[in-house]
Amino acid sequence: MNRDLLQVLACPLCGESLDLRVDRETEGEVEAGTLLCSSCAEPYPIIAFVPRFVPPDNYSKSFGFQWNRFRRTQLDSTTGQPISHDRFFAQSAWNPSDLTNRWTLDVGCGAGRFAEVSLSAGARLVAVDFSAAVDACRANLGPSPRLDVVQADVYRLPFIKRRFDFVYCFGVLQHTPDVHAAFAALPEQLSPGGRLAVDLYPKRRLNHLWPKYWLRPFTKRVDAHRLLPFVSRMVDLLWPVSLALGRVPGIGRKLRHLLPVVNYEGLLPLSSPQLKEWAVLDTFDMLAPTHDHPQSVDTVARWFREAGILDADVVRRGLVVGRGRRADGSTV
Repeated sequence: MNRDLLQVLACPLCGESLDLRVDRETEGEVEAGTLLCSSCAEPYPIIAFVPRFVPPDNYSKSFGFQWNRFRRTQLDSTTGQPISHDRFFAQSAWNPSDLTNRWTLDVGCGAGRFAEVSLSAGARLVAVDFSAAVDACRANLGPSPRLDVVQADVYRLPFIKRRFDFVYCFGVLQHTPDVHAAFAALPEQLSPGGRLAVDLYPKRRLNHLWPKYWLRPFTKRVDAHRLLPFVSRMVDLLWPVSLALGRVPGIGRKLRHLLPVVNYEGLLPLSSPQLKEWAVLDTFDMLAPTHDHPQSVDTVARWFREAGILDADVVRRGLVVGRGRRADGSTV
């Protein structure tokens, strides 16, 4: 943890300031210690450079397992392709220069695929995840004087309100128990004029035909350590079939959705081994989460209006993508 993180931290229970007690410091970063609330005296440990505001075992434990197992799979620095970079700036409509030296909040950072993009643009980044994925993110991107990784709950974010110039949340909100409440926690983190960008799975009638939603009532109950080998075997078995279906002229990309295997051939510029690894990762990601709650464009647009976000643009581009800005001096 960098000491300047104290500028934005607050107790998630009472909102008061936190005092830092250092047990061990390494190369200018706090490796171990405690953050103690100045009002309610609640202690929060700093373990392996990461402030921890939640217990280690929670509904997101499959994500912690997933992102520590596939720690570098989706990083642009691993694939050699700007996949995360292009998605980040296409969805946010921000320019890289906008983020330079600006306090930026990544909610649901996972292993850090979008955090890597933000850091490369020069952001002063705080990357948050509910799960043990924070350890993968820290291992991938730290140490850095412009990065702090924090384990926290989106419903009780440990920050002083209205302190971040940019807030984004990609690939996360649909996996929370109460998607609306999770979204509503984001605008209050924005400074006046600050900008917000999110994406969510789309709610469609065709979702009922997708094998993902037939299998999830069973697979989400299976321990992640048992589910991953099953997913790996399933991908090995069905991968050639998925490739063959996907190559059918005209309708191939729709046909391959008949199989419970993710296939990005023709969509992402990945090598054959990378495509297979992403297939295992994202098939597991599809079947393992406790929560999966797609949302419609109309619903997300209403949430932006209720939050008082200006210039809101909510569209369907594969995912439901929403972005906008907080009014200068607004009290939302």
